[in-house]
Amino acid sequence: MIAQNPDAIDARFERASLLRERGSFEEAKCAYLELLRRVPDHFGGLNDLGTLLLKAGFKQAAHTVFSEAIRRHPDNPMGHVNLGNLLFLDDQPEQAGRHFEAALKADADHVHAHRGMGNVLAAAGDMTGARCHFDRGFRRHFLTRLPYCGDSHPVSVLLLVSAFGGNIPTGTILDDRVFETAVLVAEYADRDEPLPPHDLVFDSIGDADLCGEGLTAACSIVRRTRAPVINHPSAVLETGRKSNAERLGRIPGVRTPRMISLSRDSLTGPDAPAAVANNGFAFPLLLRAPGFHTGQNFVRVERAADLGAAAAALPGDTLWLIELLDARGADGKHRKYRSMIVGGRLYPLHLAVSSNWKVHYFRSEMADSAAHRSEDAAFLNDMAAVVGARGMVALDQIRRTLALDYGGIDFAIDRKGDILLFEANATMVMVPLTADPKWDYRRPAFDQVFGAIHTMLTERSAAHHTMRASA
Repeated sequence: MIAQNPDAIDARFERASLLRERGSFEEAKCAYLELLRRVPDHFGGLNDLGTLLLKAGFKQAAHTVFSEAIRRHPDNPMGHVNLGNLLFLDDQPEQAGRHFEAALKADADHVHAHRGMGNVLAAAGDMTGARCHFDRGFRRHFLTRLPYCGDSHPVSVLLLVSAFGGNIPTGTILDDRVFETAVLVAEYADRDEPLPPHDLVFDSIGDADLCGEGLTAACSIVRRTRAPVINHPSAVLETGRKSNAERLGRIPGVRTPRMISLSRDSLTGPDAPAAVANNGFAFPLLLRAPGFHTGQNFVRVERAADLGAAAAALPGDTLWLIELLDARGADGKHRKYRSMIVGGRLYPLHLAVSSNWKVHYFRSEMADSAAHRSEDAAFLNDMAAVVGARGMVALDQIRRTLALDYGGIDFAIDRKGDILLFEANATMVMVPLTADPKWDYRRPAFDQVFGAIHTMLTERSAAHHTMRASA
């Protein structure tokens, strides 16, 4: 039809959509651009092109396209929702909230706008307000079936998520050319409604401190199926930060920080320094709001005089007081290693080196230091040699204690060879590498982890098929 009538806009849009669903990125992008060249204000074209770009990791380009959709269609709520979601992912919650408000002004019942506003309020610590929006966004819309783009028979996955966040990012794990995914929001799932057909269950609810309600609901859900379960929610429930610090700290060769939970009010009043001393803590120490990751709402307090202001700036009614573990090397730099757990094995993922005590790979000094990258490469090429025999035994015992099919361990190594444990749970993010050649040394380790995940998921589902066939 397009060859006969180049201006057949509906046919062009349908073709671009089909290419996008097939996973043909370049062809789909060109098809959308050609459509928009002919009809620059085509909302479906702008919306889908932005979604395509965002999925491929081109956040700035997606931002531009979604902004153009809003400029041309200011009263269409979906444009505001798309840009709001992008801004929220980019750690700009205030700007995201303004777009969700605009979407709800255009359509007060827009479920995706309510979900987005719930995320913004939850990130700010307003769980009451978040729940009001999540109720409207999920109560009657707790199941979503994602499109399948493969050519062969898919592996059907029931993906359990929490409305309140704390979920494992599975976009790079569940390839839509292999896996056909049904997403079930655990807190809102109807117990009387049958579960969608599935070959295995992937519990992506990873934050035990934030998602206790969701994990408890997930335990009830998995009791209704005989399919294999990746990350049984009962195991994830045991991985809260304080619980981990206590149980994993008993493993020989592992040091964990002391942690206590105190009310925020007790840390902002005049008796706050006494409360710290009476609980056996000394300055400097760390202060953290439960339920946040990537260093958000997590601060170092150097002196007693700084405690009240630091606590007042954090969200929530309770805060964690955490002992500061010294993870500096001989050069004074802080180091944090990450090993992934997949299917009962440990895999090295990265070493981050930083002058800052709050170490995250994306904010560390790796990109500008060939020496640091060489140190990272040594860890990736031979984790056992870098960690040492004592440390490897300790890491493996951590893995066994966690009983997770998928997760990760963030740690340092002290001068005695002991593991200084920062975090060990299911919420570890694996951000895809950019095309920059400087990261080529990391690609084999990434490929190994992703390959192990794919093998685990496909083998577990195949074993379930075999068992059902022989029953």
